[in-house]
Amino acid sequence: MRICFPVRENEGMDSQVFGHFGSAPMFVVADTETREVSKLSNRDRSHEHGACKPMKALGSQFFDAIVVGGIGAGALTGLNKAGLKVYQANDATISENIDSFEKGELAEINYDQACAQHGHSHGQGCQ
Repeated sequence: MRICFPVRENEGMDSQVFGHFGSAPMFVVADTETREVSKLSNRDRSHEHGACKPMKALGSQFFDAIVVGGIGAGALTGLNKAGLKVYQANDATISENIDSFEKGELAEINYDQACAQHGHSHGQGCQ
């Protein structure tokens, strides 16, 4: 399984999950079986707030799931329309979140849990 994580820096499986999908500098894609990772630059980082185009940000890569600290409603809707499920990170690192994902401990984010604006308290990782 391939899981995508927004991150500030690529530190492999020790990368810290970034607080917000759309403004993450990059994404790390981790293979849960081999624990190998690859890096993707965020191709839509300089969008206006609320105008994230998640599939532009990710390019043409294929993932089974996305795990985030926080995500806006527009980005969440775009990812869901593309057939991707988005999960709330529970832990700091990619490795820890993969362990939690495999145990079924990460909750899927729904529209009501998405960030409406930066700096508010709605959702665990919204920034």
